[in-house]
Parts: sequence; C-alpha cells; structure tokens
Amino acid sequence: MRTHLSRLTPNQALGLGALILGLGALLIGNPSGGATATIDARELARIVQTEVDHVKPVELADWIIKGKADFRLIDLRSTEDYAAYHIPGAENVEPTSLMDYGLQRNEKIILYSDGGIHSAQAWFLLKTAGYRGSYILLGGLEGWKDEVLFPHLPASPSREEMATFEQSREVSTFFGGTPRTGTASDQPSATQALPKPEMPSSPAARAAAGPPTRKKKEGC
Repeated sequence: MRTHLSRLTPNQALGLGALILGLGALLIGNPSGGATATIDARELARIVQTEVDHVKPVELADWIIKGKADFRLIDLRSTEDYAAYHIPGAENVEPTSLMDYGLQRNEKIILYSDGGIHSAQAWFLLKTAGYRGSYILLGGLEGWKDEVLFPHLPASPSREEMATFEQSREVSTFFGGTPRTGTASDQPSATQALPKPEMPSSPAARAAAGPPTRKKKEGC
C-alpha cells in the first residue's frame, strides 16, 4: 500500500485525498455546522480530472506582479513554516481554523501547503460548505519554488525553452529567487536560501517612484 501511494502523481493524490474526505463527510456531516454534506461524486471526479480547481504557480505569480486583489491566498502550514517563508500576500490559516477564519463564500480563495494533500483536504471542506470559488495551488509551495523562485534551464535548451526561461528569469528575480542554468543535476538544495517573506513592489509602483535620488556631495 505504501509503495502504491508513493507513486501517486500530485493530481492522483489530490483525488485520493478528496475521495477520503468525501466519504468522511458523508459519515460525519457537514463541517460548517449543517447536519449533512451534499456531495456530487461525478462533479468531484470531473473537477479532479480536469484540474479546473487548480491555479498554476506562474499564473499566481503573474497575478501578484500585476497587483490583482480579487483573490485571497491561504497558507495552510504551521506558523513556524509560514514565518520562515511564505508566498507574498499569503495569510496563514491552519486547517483546523479554516472554517472559523471569516472567509466569504463569494471570494476567490487559493489554498496551498507544502504538497497537495492538506490543500485537497481544505479545498474539500470549503466545497462542502458552499465556497464555490476555492482553488488549489498546483504543486503547493514546492511547485512555487520549482517554477517561480528557482526555474531551471535544460542543458541543451531549444529556442522555445530559452525564451520561456528568459521570462521565468524575470519573474524569479522579481520574487527574490535564483534562476538555475546548467545540467539537470543543478537542483535547489534543501538548505537553499529562500527570499525574505515580504511583498515585493510591483513594476508600476517602482515606475511611479522614479529612479533613486542621489545624495548630494557636501563640501566644495
């Protein structure tokens, strides 16, 4: 059993996590306080299969860079992990506090954790409680690191891969990351320094501020 679970893709893990929680919700009722939870198994399977409930890391990065404010980003990890690093603009809410956090049912809510299981669990809880605009960050924080903070250029890139990497380099720099070039073994280590968990200024804000002023020389 452990061997089979270790071979699951992120999307399969999401489906398994949602299925388990779905069965649990049918047995114990709606976590939002109602007597029962209504679950459309076919709709759930469709959502998991088509990944319409997912937001890609590069898509989220683009929203942040453009200063979009029509979504709420929820970090489901511990307060210690959140303090060490979190995606800019994220709010720290542990899963046990999610239903009492004051989220609105008409909001777009993006959930992420280290991987996918906790996000899938939180996503399912919100879905059963009527939060239709809930989504999962594809790959979680690890996906954010791989695609946004530390994008990798293959050893012998094609012209298309090179163009894509140049775009990724700009995004990585914006968020304080480090683009990686070279061989496939050039992977971010577990101890690789992460940028400070703060919101970077948008390009529009930097342009409005103008170039930095030079300090006048004193004396003659």
